[in-house]
Amino acid sequence: MAVIVCAGGVLTIINERTNSDEATRREVIAVAASIANEPSTPISIQSENPSAVLQPETERIRMITGVDFIVVMAPDRTRFTHTTVDLIGKPFSGNIDRALAGETFTETYVGSLGPSIRSVTPVTDVNGDIVGLVSAGVTRDKISDQFVKGLPLIVGVVVAAFIVAAIGSVALSRRLRRQTLGMAPDELRSMYEHHDAVLHSISEGLLVFGKNGTAEIVNDEARRLLDLPDGPVRRADLPESLQHMSSGGELHLTDTRVLVVNQDPVMWEGRTLGDVLTIRDRTELQGMIGELDSVRSFAESLRSQAHESANRLHAVITMVELGRPQEAVEFATADLELSQHLIDRLMGSVNEPALAALLLGKVSQAAEQGVELTITEDTALDHAGIVTPRELVTLVGNLIDNAIDASKESEQPWVEVTVRDSTSELVVRVSDSGPGMPAEVLETALTRGYSTKSGSRGLGLALVTQVVARYRGTLTSEVTYGSVLTAKIPTEHTA
Repeated sequence: MAVIVCAGGVLTIINERTNSDEATRREVIAVAASIANEPSTPISIQSENPSAVLQPETERIRMITGVDFIVVMAPDRTRFTHTTVDLIGKPFSGNIDRALAGETFTETYVGSLGPSIRSVTPVTDVNGDIVGLVSAGVTRDKISDQFVKGLPLIVGVVVAAFIVAAIGSVALSRRLRRQTLGMAPDELRSMYEHHDAVLHSISEGLLVFGKNGTAEIVNDEARRLLDLPDGPVRRADLPESLQHMSSGGELHLTDTRVLVVNQDPVMWEGRTLGDVLTIRDRTELQGMIGELDSVRSFAESLRSQAHESANRLHAVITMVELGRPQEAVEFATADLELSQHLIDRLMGSVNEPALAALLLGKVSQAAEQGVELTITEDTALDHAGIVTPRELVTLVGNLIDNAIDASKESEQPWVEVTVRDSTSELVVRVSDSGPGMPAEVLETALTRGYSTKSGSRGLGLALVTQVVARYRGTLTSEVTYGSVLTAKIPTEHTA
């Protein structure tokens, strides 16, 4: 600011000096022309004693106008008037050729009074003949004196401008530092470079929304997880379940991913500036959890069966010791035949070991909870088509778990499961003795957004919907002999 103000002051001084010279030129031309155009001037020049008539008049005009000299001369340079009386009658020193040609001009010339800006103009009679010349001028010393007298004002303005600029600079600096939290420009640049590198390298999605609903920061991972296009991102561009979420952590599902989303307000000095959303991908983890649940369920089933088998073995041994071997054989083989029949049927009809193990485990799990789970006779799976074993376990396991929970609301809980495939589609039908789920209730239950604070209840149906939607299948609900949920998936992928 100091450089700008000083440069402005120097330019003002230079401009003022130039203007001063230009104003002087205009002034001396006006004075010389006014005398030359006066009708009495050519008459006086042609009189017997021109000096006696013109000298008093030119001195009076000189005093009024403030010029340093007014010279009226003959075409041969002989002076009729001059500020210095001793120079009257002597030749004029300076250029007069252009004036003799009828032109009025100005020049800077070193004359009898020193360097001056002077004008020369011709004097003509009634016939248009040049009978004399008039020259008026102001010395450089006088011009400099007038210029110096004006310098204090210019310097004062420059100083005042510098003070105002200094105060403005300090005020602006303080305001900028308040807005940048006291950080200097190099610190801001360094922080931006570091933060930008971090934002694009972290494995979590990050979105920062301002009060206007437009994201001010969106990193690459957030665009990938939410399938966001390039360019500005608004709240309306997010999946519907994320558009109106509250603060805290929530589990959200998109068509292809399971996401953990946290939203927290950005606070500064008690004011809310916006919201920060962090997004973590739990798709693979959720699939592994589903498989782990199935394995755990199967393991629990084996444990309970082992415990039950030990009890039955003790009973059989005791019956033999009591001398009742026939009753012991009948007791030992009754339940074994039933369980072995189910195992043989599933292993023969279901050509997917993970699904067969899941169904066997769910039968035992349901029995432990007092629910009768039946695998229908028409259950048969040659090949699941485009559905992977993990997705098949997710689909069937979550439908069965929901059915078991729902069936407990009846006096005699039961669940019936059918899994079969054909040349065109895979069908999974799960019925239960629960109150049922009309279509409009199913639509609500499939909402993709559940609070992590209340556990994962309700997430099962959303995971089922995710698998079905991924392969453009259908999920329907009806209430007939019980609550029936049917998922149908084409065995071949269609565009």
